Amino acid sequence: MLELQRQLGVAIGMVFAMGLPAASEGCSRMDHDGQGYIVCQVEAAQEPDLQLWQYDQDGAPLNSFNNVRKSLPAGQDLSFAMNAGMFHPDYRPVGLLVIDGQELAPLNPHAGEGNFGMLPNGVFCTGGARAFQVIESRAYAKTAPDCRLATQSGPMLVIDGALHPRFLVDSDSRYIRNGVGVSPDGQTAWFAISNRPVTFHEFGRLFRDGLGVRDALYFDGSISRLYAPGLNRADFGRSMGPMIGLVAQPG
Repeated sequence: MLELQRQLGVAIGMVFAMGLPAASEGCSRMDHDGQGYIVCQVEAAQEPDLQLWQYDQDGAPLNSFNNVRKSLPAGQDLSFAMNAGMFHPDYRPVGLLVIDGQELAPLNPHAGEGNFGMLPNGVFCTGGARAFQVIESRAYAKTAPDCRLATQSGPMLVIDGALHPRFLVDSDSRYIRNGVGVSPDGQTAWFAISNRPVTFHEFGRLFRDGLGVRDALYFDGSISRLYAPGLNRADFGRSMGPMIGLVAQPG
C-alpha cells in the first residue's frame, strides 16, 4: 500500500512539474538491463553548487523539495534534488551529515538491522581531496577526510568495482531506489533513481556496468523521490530527512 501511494505521488508530481521552470540540466533518462532510470550528472566544476539540506533557519526539518526551494536566496532555483540518506522518525540523520564543513550528525559505524546496517555502508563526500568520493564508513573513520558536504547511508552498492556481497541476483525485494556513484577519477558524480521497483543487484549493476563507477552508495528505497523539473518530475509524499541537489545560479 505504501509503495502504491509513493508511486501515485510520483505520477501526480510529474503532472505538477509541467508548470515548473525547466532547470534540470544534466538529468537524463537511461535504460540498463531492461530497467529505466533517471540519472543526474554533476561535474567537478559544479561541486560548489551542490548542496545538502536538513534544517531551516529555525532548526526545523525542511522535509520537502518545496521547502528547500523556498529556502533558497532570491534568483536561485533547483536544477534537481533527491533524498540523500536514511533518518529517524524525528527526521534526524541515522548517520554522518556534514553541511558546509559543519558536522550536524556523527558517523555511525554500527552494523544492525535494515539497509543502513548492512555493512559495508559508506559516505558520499564532496569538496575534499577530490571533488567527489564514496568512502566505505570504516575507511572514513580511519582517515577522517575533509568534506564540504558528507552524508552517510547504506549499503554500499559498488565497492572498489565489486557489487555488495549480500546482493542476490534472484532477490524478490524490489523498490524504487536511489543512490550516487562517482567516476574513478572523482571528477563526476551520478545521482540515479529507478523508474520502477528494482533489486539491489540490478541497481548496483546500473552504477558498475552502466556508468562505469568503482564506488557507489545507496540512499534509500521506500521513500526515494526526485525533483527534476526539466524532466517533468516533482515527486511528493512522505516527509524526508536529508536532501541533496544542484542549485541553479541566476543568470
